[in-house]
Amino acid sequence: QLVESGGGLVHPGGSLRLSCTASGLPTDYYAIAWFRQAPGKEREGVSCIIRSDGSTYYADSVKGRFTIARDSAKNTVYLQMNSLKPEDTGVYYCATDLQAIPRDEWSLMGHYGSWGQGTQVTVFS
Repeated sequence: QLVESGGGLVHPGGSLRLSCTASGLPTDYYAIAWFRQAPGKEREGVSCIIRSDGSTYYADSVKGRFTIARDSAKNTVYLQMNSLKPEDTGVYYCATDLQAIPRDEWSLMGHYGSWGQGTQVTVFS
């Protein structure tokens, strides 16, 4: 089970840190990714971290502003979001899978079999 937390309301330029805690899942997952879905839009990949070597990947829209990190002892992955913009508004989901994912396909939803319930992030003026 994946549980997200840390969402909320923030003004443009503000920051939030999202957490994704995995409980009851095998610890040998391949990767954990963050996705987001804005109203009326498709869910899109935001960032991903590979468990084996810590490699990280980001959508172009968040590069330089968001940072993904993990705390293996807590089985938790974080998404630090800085310089938030109104277009970052949406429900943020974390997802994972035990199977290897082609690294250039990390943002494809179909590669992930386990999803959290999501946490709302709203950036407003």
